Amino acid sequence: MVSTMAVQSGVYRGVSAVERAAARRVRLVDAALAVWADPDTRTTMTAVCAEAGLSERYFYESFSGLDALLEAVMNEIAAEIEETSRHAAEQAGEEPEARVRASIGAFVGLLIEDPRKGRVAIVESVAVPKLRQRRTDLLRHLAHQAAIETREWLGSSGRSENEDETAGLLFIGGMAELVTAWLDGTLTATADEIVDAASRALLGLYR
Repeated sequence: MVSTMAVQSGVYRGVSAVERAAARRVRLVDAALAVWADPDTRTTMTAVCAEAGLSERYFYESFSGLDALLEAVMNEIAAEIEETSRHAAEQAGEEPEARVRASIGAFVGLLIEDPRKGRVAIVESVAVPKLRQRRTDLLRHLAHQAAIETREWLGSSGRSENEDETAGLLFIGGMAELVTAWLDGTLTATADEIVDAASRALLGLYR
């Protein structure tokens, strides 16, 4: 009787219906990352559901369609990049150059730990028409954050906010191309070389 009442109330084995739905959403996002980053697998709702071990019924519980799921993957990666980079900079102390290097190093470290994230967010997303604008929006957001944080670390030195925003766009756009070449093997470089080059570029743009 207690078990029946628990199921009717939405609680099963101590887990609410909302919690179960949230857990299924996480499984779908993780599965989408795996499928999308696999060059040998076509990214479809069926493939994602198979990877997640869930039926299509549960897919539509969380997402309106495949593009919505892939956008969620991109959003989560962008948020992780931003949070990881900011945290690393905060832990690096007050010296501006150390903050810049720590922030960029954290981003590169994230790509080394899971190259799929850079590939789908920066490379594969270009091939999905409905995600191109979202990719552009995310890159511009990261450029804006770079402008704000670099001004905070280095000071304005007479630069206008528009000049800072321009520099931010140049840096993030260049980083996107650099990461693309690095991930597809066109550019052969170590992680330290990538961090060194990107740090010099960012500091040079704001000085």
